Amino acid sequence: MKVLVAVSGGVDSAVSVHLLKEAGYEVMGVVMKMSPAHDATVEDARRAALQLDIPLTVADCTGRFDREVVSYFMNEYRSGRTPSPCVVCNPLVKFRVLAEEADRLGCEKVATGHYAGLRQQDGITLLTRGEDPARDQSYMLARLTQPVLSRLLLPLSTLSKDRVREIAAGLGLSCAAKPDSQEICFIPDGDYAAYIEGRAGSCPPGDFISPEGRPCGQHRGILHYTVGQRKKLGIALGRPVFIREIDPVSNRIYLADAGQEYAGSCTLSGLSETFPGSLSGAALPEGMAVEAKIRSRAPLAAATLTLTPDGQARLAFETPQRAPAPGQLAVFYRDGVVLGGGFIDRAEFL
Repeated sequence: MKVLVAVSGGVDSAVSVHLLKEAGYEVMGVVMKMSPAHDATVEDARRAALQLDIPLTVADCTGRFDREVVSYFMNEYRSGRTPSPCVVCNPLVKFRVLAEEADRLGCEKVATGHYAGLRQQDGITLLTRGEDPARDQSYMLARLTQPVLSRLLLPLSTLSKDRVREIAAGLGLSCAAKPDSQEICFIPDGDYAAYIEGRAGSCPPGDFISPEGRPCGQHRGILHYTVGQRKKLGIALGRPVFIREIDPVSNRIYLADAGQEYAGSCTLSGLSETFPGSLSGAALPEGMAVEAKIRSRAPLAAATLTLTPDGQARLAFETPQRAPAPGQLAVFYRDGVVLGGGFIDRAEFL
């Protein structure tokens, strides 16, 4: 059986290729050039493909990525929200291109180096958490749908990152010690504000509003800030404060005292189901008990999910959570299975 693997030149995709070959699959690779900043990724993927002895296709996705991800990313920051570029890119660009290339090349299956699991149940492919909680990436895949999940292979689901590096080192792969990427993939230096200003212009300065409700300084433009931010505010009130709310209409940023950054609930929109039909119980008045992640690196939090008549949802936490940020994805789990998710619109602080 043929399988097409998304190759990035990193250790995760390389070891995925190796494991699939060991399992008897006929493996092909594709590297996606998402932006001009991905030239190094393409070269690393070519080097890995040579070492792994697989054919490699280069898919130029720059136009699609710019439309679907970069534009969204810039608009969210300019609207006072914190974007989730990876969870938007995965269903709209990365996995769509992966499936298209697989169809073109006659590959029945597709694979990536994500740390998450898959399980079959009554004809449905369930997305589950990876066995290594420290590396679990199911959050990033939470908006994938059944047509993708049903043909997806995730060879690293049971492995730790340390074990993956050991395998790569044992194979003599040049990527074995390559560090994980921490920055936004299309902004290598991580300065997202400069990137947005260079492409879309700056946002006007406006007022910081103190916890007492008074103007207490000028911000540099809302695209420079996120809800929950405590550092680099450029103001001195004599005590720690954090950003509680960004209002793009009034161009004001509202501050609160440290210790008041915890929210008991938040409202969500743009809901999607990863496990079809799993959220129907959330429409009941008492809602549905779930575990939720409100950002990729957040711990699971017990919560009640309730669908509202307007097609949105309310997520109420058993224990208040720190600064849910509008624009970030909240993902719902039960027994380690991803049910779906929704984008945070507003946090209800205590």
